[in-house]
Amino acid sequence: MNRYLNIFRLPELRQKVFIVLGLLLVYRLLAAIPTPGVDSESLRAFFESSQLLGLFNLFSGGGFANLSIVMLGVGPYITATIIMQLLTIIFPKFKEMYYEDGERGRAKFNQYSRMITVPLAALQAYGFLNLLASQGVLAYPGGFELFLNVLVITAGSMVALWLGELIGEQKIGNGISLIIFAGIMAGFPSAIFQAFEVYTPNLLPTYIGFTIIGILTVLGVVLLNEGERKIPIAYARRVRGNKMYGGSSSYLPLKVNQAGMIPLIFAVSVLLFPQFIAQISAVFSPQLSITLNNWVNGFLANQLLYGTIYFLLVFVFTYFYTAVTFDPQEISKNLQRSGGFIPGIRPGEATGAYFAKVISRITFWGATFLGLIAVLPFIVQALTGLTALELSGTALLIVVAVALDTMRQIDSQLTVREYDSIR
Repeated sequence: MNRYLNIFRLPELRQKVFIVLGLLLVYRLLAAIPTPGVDSESLRAFFESSQLLGLFNLFSGGGFANLSIVMLGVGPYITATIIMQLLTIIFPKFKEMYYEDGERGRAKFNQYSRMITVPLAALQAYGFLNLLASQGVLAYPGGFELFLNVLVITAGSMVALWLGELIGEQKIGNGISLIIFAGIMAGFPSAIFQAFEVYTPNLLPTYIGFTIIGILTVLGVVLLNEGERKIPIAYARRVRGNKMYGGSSSYLPLKVNQAGMIPLIFAVSVLLFPQFIAQISAVFSPQLSITLNNWVNGFLANQLLYGTIYFLLVFVFTYFYTAVTFDPQEISKNLQRSGGFIPGIRPGEATGAYFAKVISRITFWGATFLGLIAVLPFIVQALTGLTALELSGTALLIVVAVALDTMRQIDSQLTVREYDSIR
């Protein structure tokens, strides 16, 4: 703890911390400015009836809960990034840009992601405005008013992205993740107040059990984020002139959760997609839109079916995203080029097959736990019978992962400055 207090003793780090806190405060102020024409009571009732929208609110950084001008938050950018990573599978040019062109290629890749964010934000804004208007939450905007609202919300999403990148430049945490983190933390006080509002002495065992489940979940999330399989790597000895190189040993860490929280975002996007289709179809056929809306609402009302499909989507997308971002044969080739090998395994294709087998096994447990984290609110509500006691595993996963990543980056900056002072 004393080590981290050095942040406030070092002028440069202290300035960075205050800049980050100031930018997060700006975002929270923007998240408090509602879109015109919002019926707050209808909005609250609509959110209570749909846990799916609560999940989307997490990824928007808390801006969606009151339909603010940054209601989409950084969600469209995250979706755009996922689309770009999927394109690396289809088009070799994108794969080369992302993996082989270094920092310049990554910068270009990110620029394309920003460009895709604009139409995605506009499409999502249009779909959500129509959905909320159909539920009586928002006065139905038509013509120029609809265009203006879509424009403002799209601009709000780009401002959120800009703030996230400014935060990231301070090198004490991922800016996009910190915006989501701040939104989740801002909602904790009201959730705690709501839980104690319905407390009665006879519910004490339930509350104790809920606390124990929460602690175990946090522990599980930490183990999921920090868990890794260490693959031993040996380097062959090479003689160049009168000097000998290599002959050392190391290891390659393979994380249990290679995909992070991306599968959760994938799954939420897929579950929200039918609602977007239902709203957009109103342009062509109002009757079709009503039919699709009734079907979607019926599906969301069936918590067993909804929870099962949500779990399966997270499980499948964990495997899928891991396959996209982790190429065993490519890693095998890079290892062979550097003179490294796995003891007892032939270099080349055999090493690639070994990596594929190991990553498949550890991903199974990571995908299973991630799926359970996703449906944790349904499990807790089924056990307690209280809607006020809602334990969002997704929120805990994001909070713990972002906190650990931020601590690592701060620790890295402190180490660099300690080393500079020794020199």
